Amino acid sequence: MPDIDKIKKEYKENLNQLSNSELICDAEETKELLKRNEQLKEAMEAQEELENVEKRIKENEKILNSKEDADIASLAQEEIVDLQKRRQYLEKEIKDASRKENGNKKPKSTIVEIRAGVGGEEAALFVADLFKMYSRYMENRGWDTKTLHTSSTEMGGFREIIFEIKNKEAWSCMQYEGGVHRVQRIPTTEKSGRIHTSTVSVAVLPKPTKTQLDIRPDELKIDHFRSSGPGGQNVNKRETAVRITHLKTGIVVASQKERNQLQNKENAMAILSARLLEKSESEGVEKIQGKRKAQVGQAKRTEKIRTYNFPQNRITDHRIKKSWHDLEKIMGGRMDPIIKTLRKNLSESSKD
Repeated sequence: MPDIDKIKKEYKENLNQLSNSELICDAEETKELLKRNEQLKEAMEAQEELENVEKRIKENEKILNSKEDADIASLAQEEIVDLQKRRQYLEKEIKDASRKENGNKKPKSTIVEIRAGVGGEEAALFVADLFKMYSRYMENRGWDTKTLHTSSTEMGGFREIIFEIKNKEAWSCMQYEGGVHRVQRIPTTEKSGRIHTSTVSVAVLPKPTKTQLDIRPDELKIDHFRSSGPGGQNVNKRETAVRITHLKTGIVVASQKERNQLQNKENAMAILSARLLEKSESEGVEKIQGKRKAQVGQAKRTEKIRTYNFPQNRITDHRIKKSWHDLEKIMGGRMDPIIKTLRKNLSESSKD
């Protein structure tokens, strides 16, 4: 049965994590791994019993085929019926343990990256609007957040903003936000009243735990530079911003949000680890590149998962071909109707 191979693999991986000294400082994760491994152990014991049940069924079938006397054949048939019921129960127990794998591996934190695409300053302003929408949604749910990196514009928009959500439920709610978001509205910079179309890309990544990745210092190139931003703030006077290049993969990340160099390094490492985990969980270079590119794309107008049409007061998600009105409330953080509908309609396909 294929499920048992996944269970055995997960059980061994958990044992390796439990033997890692870094986990001693993380009592919660240790508790979860021990609980999960107890479930996996029960499933492996069920597999052993299942193999024995299959053997006994075959033995009784031989008795039936050998045409023994009626009493022996009747007993064999009765035992086959009982054993078949037991087999169904054991198979279900093993399958249930296998299905619980994803649920028990919810990331503790989720990293969200929002970038301006087509549309210049209007796209940057919509990055800020999406960030406000997500921030209010997260605030309504009581989730803790931390901004890891920003690149702002003179008009109050963002070329890019990256933030972390520190809650286990965040991944299951936010994972379907990844993709290109299109906005149709009259920009504040538009004097003729013409409707503009702009795009913003969103990537949603699980943040790995310390034991999921081994990032060696010799694989990193760390540069420091002066933070940039509108208005010439004091932060620009010192080299507090940090840029990290992962030499093995070529991934480059940066953080300039904090005034402290060490904090910016920690933020940049959080972004890097999330991107590396995404790569490590994919098979082959093409698959590795494909998942994130599928979310971010090139931010062209045609590569959209959702359209925000302000003149018509409508949001449309093109993956499920469904629209919602009352755009102002949704942009104010009342995203529950969209999130719930996406989870219901896309959760099954995401398991494939």
